[in-house]
Amino acid sequence: MHTRLDSRRPRVAHVTAAVSLVLLGMTVPGAAAPAALHAADAEGVGSWITTADRSQLLTPQPATAFRSGPAGAADTIAVDPGQTYQTITGFGASFTDSSAWLIWNSPHRDAIMTKLFDPKRGIGLSAVRQPVGASDFSRSAYTYDDVPKGQTDPDLTRFSIAHDEPYVLPLLRRAREINPQTTFLASPWSAPAWMKTSGELIGGSLKREHHQVYANYFVKFLQAYRDAGVPVSLVTPQNEPEFSPGNYPGMLMSAQDQADFIGGALGPAISRAGLDTRILAFDHNWDRPGYPLDVLRDSTAARYTAGSAFHCYAGEPGVQTNVHNAFPGKEVHFTECSGIKTGDEARTFADTLSWQTRNLIIGATRNWAKSVVLWNLALDQNGGPTMNCTTCTGVTTVRSDGTVTYNAEYYVLGHISKFVKPGAVRIGSNTFGQGNVENVAFRNPDGSTVLVAHNSGSGTRTFDVTSAGRRFSTSLSAGAVATFTWPAGDPPPPGGGESAVDRSGWRVSASSTPADACCTADTAAKAIDGTSSTRWSTGFAQQPGQWFQIDLGAPRKLTKIVLENGSSTGDHPRGYAVHASADPSSWGDAITTGQGSDPTTTIQLPAITARYLRITQTGDAGNWWSISELNLYAPAT
Repeated sequence: MHTRLDSRRPRVAHVTAAVSLVLLGMTVPGAAAPAALHAADAEGVGSWITTADRSQLLTPQPATAFRSGPAGAADTIAVDPGQTYQTITGFGASFTDSSAWLIWNSPHRDAIMTKLFDPKRGIGLSAVRQPVGASDFSRSAYTYDDVPKGQTDPDLTRFSIAHDEPYVLPLLRRAREINPQTTFLASPWSAPAWMKTSGELIGGSLKREHHQVYANYFVKFLQAYRDAGVPVSLVTPQNEPEFSPGNYPGMLMSAQDQADFIGGALGPAISRAGLDTRILAFDHNWDRPGYPLDVLRDSTAARYTAGSAFHCYAGEPGVQTNVHNAFPGKEVHFTECSGIKTGDEARTFADTLSWQTRNLIIGATRNWAKSVVLWNLALDQNGGPTMNCTTCTGVTTVRSDGTVTYNAEYYVLGHISKFVKPGAVRIGSNTFGQGNVENVAFRNPDGSTVLVAHNSGSGTRTFDVTSAGRRFSTSLSAGAVATFTWPAGDPPPPGGGESAVDRSGWRVSASSTPADACCTADTAAKAIDGTSSTRWSTGFAQQPGQWFQIDLGAPRKLTKIVLENGSSTGDHPRGYAVHASADPSSWGDAITTGQGSDPTTTIQLPAITARYLRITQTGDAGNWWSISELNLYAPAT
């Protein structure tokens, strides 16, 4: 990792005051008992809440019953299982050398592992990213083939994973024993020094003449870990390839060099070895999407590249969707984010809970991430052992006096990893953008539904959730995170309710699209692409006559239109008129008129059946008119 943060957005949130929890005999007043964490009512909606003030920490709530009839709250989250997106691999963090050493030597080792990986007695982490050799969180600098300076080992006769055998591999095996669905990823920080231009683990790049021997090094690592009981499913060629740290192992690797290495050496070597490990490109920050695009555009590298991986330290999660849209057949994974506290900018539990939930759990997954993996699973009270960051925090803090605390990252992960199982599919749901209730929804392999919601606003928010013609009402205090679950198979109640209309097959158009350099991608289709991080915009100030049009493909009974302008504050329509028709050449009189609002405009419709809808701007404003997501609702059947 490195700590450069994008000045265009808030810094990564993190913890200054960690939180203790019940830990198999380590009881703290006010903490929820482990057995209660999964006590949901199978006949209703189970819910678990973590609040910004820490008064509730993944605390189960009384079951809520679904009801029939129309939604009552102004804000309604419509969960739509008919819209499906990526399949989930898992959620977790990393057993860095430091993390593994701390947990292995803790007197509470078994309890920590249970709390991290057990789906019932803990939060059920299901993904681990493993450094290949040393990272910045290691007690020493090493690779698996270190030789005296001036010597080389092209046949890899000295290759050995002996460093990992005392405490790293036993913990990885234990994680898999506790949760057999755990997926392992791996990333190197540096090739052995003798393969590099610098001749050192710090700095430099891989010599081209060593591409093949480095690919063989990867194969030996994958085989050794497999034989040790830790099969690695995904690997990246280089951690943060565009950053060269000055005080810990690292290695520069340009996009062209990575494409050449994957296509000419690594991919063929893994294939020849009969391994099923998949390769992910990039493994660096959101602000440089051109890098993975360049690798995936290389036809030879693309044959062996399953997708791309991203970090959080600069940029925004929406670029993952841009990469997905360019290569929809390739996977997207999120592989690193760490909380950092620096001087007067020290962050609180509430900051971390909010930022990571909004940007990682919701933001990354709504932008096609199949996995979300944080950084260190454990650090000590000084943010170490480390060669770099002495103010970082882990999922847990394992102190030198033997005590263990569970940080905001634990609850951030727990709100999704405990409930969303590997193999789950993200499904449709509208979301309201920063400053309101943001959410993401999934359908588990057993058919149950999971909705993770976060109130990123400054006051309590009341909202409805609808699914299959049923609804329930709830509220969240400012900064709170909630997970809602309900089982599969319950039919919708007779005589009431509404559900979101499936958007597949829709055709949308608009009176204008921005023509300037900043926003030429703000096409009409972005209003129905399933993510609030993209949008359609007029491209200039609001004025009467601007329009947005939907062709449903066939006549439908409709009850409601919901327009979101998400984070584009002020871009709601100052006035609107809605026309409906079976023939787009003849619109007739408006069926309803009104004024929009931030960040969501809900337009109730009279009883109509129509194939075409047109929303026309009737107001004036200096703001553009933007739609990040548009949903239509119909009577439940």
